[in-house]
Amino acid sequence: MAPLRSYVSGRWHTPDDEGAPLHDAVTGEEIARVSSAGVDMAAALAYGRDKGAELRAMTFHQRAALLKVLASYLMEHRDELYALSHRTGATKGDNKFDVDGGIGTLFGYSSKGRRELPNDTVYVDGNVEPLGKGGTFLAQHICTPLHGVAVQINAFNFPVWGPMEKFAPAFIAGVPSLVKPASQTAYLTVKLIELIIESGILPEGSLQLVAGSAGDLLDHLTEQDLVSFTGSASTAQRLRTHENIVRRSVRFNAEADSLNCSILGPDATPGTPEFDLFVKQLVTEMTVKAGQKCTAIRRAFVPTALLDDVAQATSERLAKIQVGNPANPDVRMGALASLEQREEVRRSLKALLEAGRVAFGDPDQVSVVDADAERGAFISPVLLVAEDPSQAQPHEVEAFGPVSTLMPYRDTQHVIELAVRGQGSLAGSVVTADTAFARDVVIGVAPWHGRLLVTDNENAKENTGHGSPLPGLVHGGPGRAGGGEEMGGVRGVLHHMQRTAVQGSPRVLSAVTNRWVPGTERTEGEHPFRKHLEDLRLGDTVVAGPREVTMADIEHFAEFTGDTFYAHMDEEAAAANPFFGGRVAHGYLVVSFAAGLFVQPDPGPVLANYGLENLRFLTPTFPGDSLTVTLTAKQITPRNDQEYGEVRWDADVTNQKGESVAKYDVLTLVEKREKSS
Repeated sequence: MAPLRSYVSGRWHTPDDEGAPLHDAVTGEEIARVSSAGVDMAAALAYGRDKGAELRAMTFHQRAALLKVLASYLMEHRDELYALSHRTGATKGDNKFDVDGGIGTLFGYSSKGRRELPNDTVYVDGNVEPLGKGGTFLAQHICTPLHGVAVQINAFNFPVWGPMEKFAPAFIAGVPSLVKPASQTAYLTVKLIELIIESGILPEGSLQLVAGSAGDLLDHLTEQDLVSFTGSASTAQRLRTHENIVRRSVRFNAEADSLNCSILGPDATPGTPEFDLFVKQLVTEMTVKAGQKCTAIRRAFVPTALLDDVAQATSERLAKIQVGNPANPDVRMGALASLEQREEVRRSLKALLEAGRVAFGDPDQVSVVDADAERGAFISPVLLVAEDPSQAQPHEVEAFGPVSTLMPYRDTQHVIELAVRGQGSLAGSVVTADTAFARDVVIGVAPWHGRLLVTDNENAKENTGHGSPLPGLVHGGPGRAGGGEEMGGVRGVLHHMQRTAVQGSPRVLSAVTNRWVPGTERTEGEHPFRKHLEDLRLGDTVVAGPREVTMADIEHFAEFTGDTFYAHMDEEAAAANPFFGGRVAHGYLVVSFAAGLFVQPDPGPVLANYGLENLRFLTPTFPGDSLTVTLTAKQITPRNDQEYGEVRWDADVTNQKGESVAKYDVLTLVEKREKSS
């Protein structure tokens, strides 16, 4: 049997020994061997750090564009991944979570990278901090990619999504990845990486793979490297306290055990949509990936009076689940990842049975479709009932398979106390139409959860379900769940970057951030609206005005818009207002007059104004005041795949005394001179 290869230092490596056997989860036959013997871990890390320079030189938008191309390529080849995924025990439905979910994460981060990050290599974090009274000494926090490798140690249950949800934010950040899959299902991850490498889409060195043991990998980490781990809490603790990780303060992120819960609200009685939603969700979470999900519902809390109703309804629905060969379209639940995993689930069940009884299923036997129940790692879904929820086992023991425990609760405070006994979870859910109950529970349990879903009949058709991680949301949890966040949109990207406070003059900060900072030189001359994107420079400015604001202007604006707020129309009432002392112009009149002053009316490179941001009215404008506007190019963002880019302008409207009346950012789309081919 051919051993799985690793991809390190720019080449495929065949192990020096025969490796350990890996078995088909459905048939039990040996399908591959795995070993990392002969892999030079130190050289692989050094190679990634060296080649990472090319990745760091790219902008966020360029990296995001490559992720989109890669995701599209994998979509074209996902049938190859599906076929191999069946051998891990995954059904066609399971593949939507693993294969499609992994590809979807690439698409998600590609979109976020282009929409929420600059077309630059530096991320500007927060606002400029003034450090002196004269405006010549300022500070700005920036984030830049670490000059290391993101070592990603993955679990066996999601051999495609697991690597991709770690790789995507690291790649967007500009940090190379080294993927170490769990051995049980490494053959599927190896196929995934083979497809990626063969595509030639990614810069060399941005993705490496070690199949088999990590060996001495952690010994060679530096302070610029990162480790992201998914697996058991005990292994996470051992890795987190590794001597080299501690000594070099290596960033370590863990996603570990999680006794996730779902809570049925007292209002969700039999016959209500929420009751049915709770039962359907519970069965789904028990059977998708044969319950081998870090976000699956392990503890299901229901009002005491509804315990029997929920147990009966759930059992009836579980009875319809066909277990067997995942390639069979009639099968709803496949096998566990291995026979060893089945024995581990059975051992955990013995502990859980000390606190409860079986309401459905038999952990020792199961009827299967189109497969051998003993050769394959099959097990029945098992629903337990623990009528005394105070017992320790359901809150401490995780059976990592199709197992969940129903427990009763008395009232809101009681269910909050029960939920937090999990000591930290990745995900929780509340199924209720009672918003007051939902609010109390969410606030009560939020400190112990990374993510909370509130399901009711209103969002049921759209919500993605209790256990579905999404690229834009945190995937991680406190305490027992590991204390980390693997995703979470831009948060996941910034985890791979160093935040640095840069102190200096406005001119220096503008140069570092590629954003014009007030106090930096301005350039007046040709109207900047006449310049194509390539010709614009930070600091390009137009000063326009003055224009007097008359009482007639105010009254006309009020009549035209319908805004007859008393401060604009009633002298006596306006005089009594502590902010004004008399009639004042509308703020939007000020903004409108400013636009009339700075706009260049002829057709030109400015294609559209698509909004204002950070608008603040700072000083009242009275009849007789004269307004001047200073508009300065603040940030220029080319769009790589479009014939235009975005320009952010700093707008400062002042009165005849030089006081700022209004400040805001104007956003425009500006045409490129050179069209994309």
